[in-house]
Amino acid sequence: MGNTAEESIEQQVEYDREGLVPCIVQDWSTGEVLTLAYMNEQALQRTRATGELHLWSRSRGEQWHKGETSGNVQAVRALRLDCDGDTLLALVEPAGPACHTGERSCFHRGDFDAAAPHEALPTLERTLRERASRRPVGSYTVELLDDPDRIGEKVMEEAEEVARAAREESEERIDEEAADVLYHLLVLLRSRGRSLADAERVLDGRRS
Repeated sequence: MGNTAEESIEQQVEYDREGLVPCIVQDWSTGEVLTLAYMNEQALQRTRATGELHLWSRSRGEQWHKGETSGNVQAVRALRLDCDGDTLLALVEPAGPACHTGERSCFHRGDFDAAAPHEALPTLERTLRERASRRPVGSYTVELLDDPDRIGEKVMEEAEEVARAAREESEERIDEEAADVLYHLLVLLRSRGRSLADAERVLDGRRS
């Protein structure tokens, strides 16, 4: 099989003896892995035609439109194929939890004592959304969201502090002040209904 740029994914996929190919499902915005599932040729065709994730259920032996029953559909933003052609990567925007248990990701068991660095900001953004929705009494985040002028002042204040730390203080202090900037910036974005992904898309568009 020739893997040329002109060939479609459908032409390049290498299915196993049962006509299946593993599909890693990853959150388009955060990069978090949501689940590992399988596609057959029909599921791939339906995914490409509808723009929503379709899979093959090995346990039920049937085609599966992800979220058809729960409403937690997954809009597919991109499909990628690995170097051997025997594994798919689906980058999706999930409408709700990916796992049948109600967890955001199927990978919710195991060692979480050392969170991966890339999990920090998505987790923080979800916490900020929860604070904005539930508005717990005594929450510093809620206090900021209720005072837009203060949020802007805090972002400027923390930016100055990280710049000063870079000039005069230890590496540890730089890290701490940078974390303060990121927190307050995410609160500011939340106050305007924006997210880190919106800024990341601008950066991506600026790549030369």
